[in-house]
Amino acid sequence: MSEAPTTTQTGTPVPSDSHSMSVGADGPIALHDRYLVEKLAQFARERIPERVVHAKGGGAFGEFVVTGDVSAYTKAAVFQPGARTGTLQRFSSVAGEQGSPDTWRDVRGFSVKFYTSEGNYDIVGNNTPVFFIRDGIKFPDFIHSQKRLPGSGLRDADMQWDFWTLSPESAHQVTYLMGDRGIPRSWREMSGYGSHTYQWINAAGERFWVKYHFHPLQGKAELEGAEAEAIAGADADYYRRDLYEAIERGEFPAWRLSVQVMPYEDATDYRFNPFDLTKVWPHGDYPLIEVGVHTLDRNPENFFAQIEQAAFSPANTVPGIDISPDKMLMARVFSYPDAQRYRVGTNYNEIPVNAPVAPTHNYSQDGAARHGFKPASEPVYAPNSQGGPVADEALAGAGTWESDGALVRAAATLHAEDDDFGQAGTLYREVFDDAARARFLDTITGAVGGVKSSEIRERAIQYWTNVDAPLGQALRIRLAETSEASREATELVGVAE
Repeated sequence: MSEAPTTTQTGTPVPSDSHSMSVGADGPIALHDRYLVEKLAQFARERIPERVVHAKGGGAFGEFVVTGDVSAYTKAAVFQPGARTGTLQRFSSVAGEQGSPDTWRDVRGFSVKFYTSEGNYDIVGNNTPVFFIRDGIKFPDFIHSQKRLPGSGLRDADMQWDFWTLSPESAHQVTYLMGDRGIPRSWREMSGYGSHTYQWINAAGERFWVKYHFHPLQGKAELEGAEAEAIAGADADYYRRDLYEAIERGEFPAWRLSVQVMPYEDATDYRFNPFDLTKVWPHGDYPLIEVGVHTLDRNPENFFAQIEQAAFSPANTVPGIDISPDKMLMARVFSYPDAQRYRVGTNYNEIPVNAPVAPTHNYSQDGAARHGFKPASEPVYAPNSQGGPVADEALAGAGTWESDGALVRAAATLHAEDDDFGQAGTLYREVFDDAARARFLDTITGAVGGVKSSEIRERAIQYWTNVDAPLGQALRIRLAETSEASREATELVGVAE
C-alpha cells in the first residue's frame, strides 16, 4: 500500500480515487468537483497531433562512440577521435498513420539525435540513400498522393502512381521501394542514410561535402512481400515489439557510421549533381570512411514523453556541420521546426527528451508551456550593453557555398546615398512641419527620459544627433531641464515633510 496520497496537479490531496461528488448517492454529479474536472480534462488532452508523415514509429536511447579519425574534415566535437555522445534514435514508417502495420511496404525513417557538448545534432534520414523528389515544394503533393482519398478514407494506387509517373525523378527511389530492400526484416536489420549531402568544415575552415551511411553490425535482412503481409495482419507492431524486446534481452543493436567525403571543388563538375536527393555518389568515386559505432542500449521509460514528443530536425546542426545547396534539404530546415512548434508546442526544445545537454543562451521568451526562465536582471533583447549573450560567427563555424555570390551573414551592399540615418533626417526636416517637430521632441524626450543608464541615454542622444544635429542638441537640453525639474521637485517634497 502506497503511503503517498493522490493529489491534484497543484499538489492538493484529493478525497477519492473512485467516486465523484454527487447530490446524494444516486443524484447528479457536481461540476465543482475540481479533481473530477481536472482528471477528465487532462485525459481528453492526452494525445498531441500525430506526425503528418512518419507517424508510426518507435525508438530507444544509446551512445555513439567515435572509432575513426575524421578531424581532417570536420571540427564538430561529436566526431572527434575518442568522443562518446548520448543519443536518441527513432525509426518510423513514412506514409502510415499511428495504427498502421509496421510491415507495410514503405520507406522507413531513420533519425538520430546526438546530445553533443556543442548542442543537439540531428541526422534525420531514411533507410534509403535517395528520395522520391528533389524539391521541397512538391513534398506536400507527394505525401498527399501516398495517404488516403478524402472521400472514402482509403489508400489509392491510382493516386500514388499518378504522382510517381508524372514525377520521373521518383524512379530511383521507387525502384528501391519495390525491390527486395523495400521491407526490412526489422529496424535492427536495416541500414540508415542521411540521404542529403551535408557540409563539413574543419578547424582550418576548409569545406567538404559529405553523405552519411549507417550499416547494421548485426547484419542486414529483408522480408518477402507475402511474409510481410502475413505479419501485418497478425502483429501490427512487429518492428516496435522486436526492438523493445531485443534491448530488454540485452541484445543491443549497433550500426557503423561511415561517410563519403567529396572535396569542395569537386561538386562543380562531378558527373552527377551531388546535391540531387534522387542520386547517389558511387563508392568507387568516393569510398566510405569509418567514423564510429552507434549502439542502442536503453528503452524509453515512457513512450509518449520520450518517443512521441521527440522532435528531430535537419536544422539542428553544430559547429563544423552545415547544410548544402540541396533544395529539398533547405526546405526541410524550415519545415521541420515549424511542424514541431505546431505538433509539440512552441517551447518543444524545453521538453526533457529534446533539451540539449549543452547550455543555452538566447533571447527567446514566453510562449505556451514555457518551463525555464532567465533572471529578471538579464536583458531580453540584442544588441544590449547589459552583459547579454553575443553572437560569435567564428565560434559558430557556419558553412557557406558559392551561388551568384558567397553566402554570408552581412548587411546589404551600400549604395551612394545609403546610410542608417539619412532618410530619417529627411523625414524630420522636410516632411514634418513645425508643430510636428515640436511634438516629436516632446515624445522622444519622454521616451529617452525613462532611460536609467547614463551610457544608454548618451547613446540615445547621439542616435538622434545622427538623425539631425539640432534635434540632438535640443534633446540634450530638454533632458537636462527635465532632470533638474525632477530633482527640484524631490527636494521640495523633502522640505514639506
